[in-house]
Amino acid sequence: MQTERDQLLLTVRNLARFHREHEKFYSESPFHDVIRLQRNSRALKALAERWSVVAPSGETSLSPFAGASDLNDDRATETLGILFMEGGGEPAEITNLKRDLSALGEANRAIGQWLASAMSAAWDMLEALLSYPELADLLAERHRIVSNDWQCASMAELIARNLDRAVAILGRVDFTPAALRADLTAHRVVPRYLFSASEMLDYAADLAARSAVLTHENERRWRIFHERVDQIVGAADTPGGNEIRPEGR
Repeated sequence: MQTERDQLLLTVRNLARFHREHEKFYSESPFHDVIRLQRNSRALKALAERWSVVAPSGETSLSPFAGASDLNDDRATETLGILFMEGGGEPAEITNLKRDLSALGEANRAIGQWLASAMSAAWDMLEALLSYPELADLLAERHRIVSNDWQCASMAELIARNLDRAVAILGRVDFTPAALRADLTAHRVVPRYLFSASEMLDYAADLAARSAVLTHENERRWRIFHERVDQIVGAADTPGGNEIRPEGR
């Protein structure tokens, strides 16, 4: 019959095994968001730079699908497909950009809240490991894993806040050609909004990258901790095997 101590060790070993594999994914996946956010930011900066200096066009076109020569920037078109047309309203790509950023923000908020709750519970559970002399030299390592993941939770919530605010900033801009040209002839406020939104995306991307690095740093800690717990469980299953000597790391 398993003792409570045995059950705790088996639970700890299970967590060390499966969450180590889980974190391998999360040490890589944020970089996909980093690239995506940087591309979005570059496109917004390209438009902001152009609209800071270009003169509004007085050209007329027979086709409502003709590109607006003063509003379009090749970099934004190549990067995100953003195309302003003479007879169009807000480009579909701008609408999609705001929608996708909102969705990414909501996903990060959900992840951050769940992870913070999980790490709070994990921190409390780890106190039981203090009664295992065989783990004495690895207690800081195991707690550091939780600390890093807790930081990742906070970063995810910050990413969500920055993305939400970037979308709110973009929501202050009327992206119809007529409204944009009116701004070009007035105070050129729109470029300043776009620069601010792009910089918030930059920071969100930076946070995502830092989160991936923190998670990646956990790999060695997971490995040596899992190996030690395996040794303890194995020793407990072996008659007379109750001493574990820490190996070199």
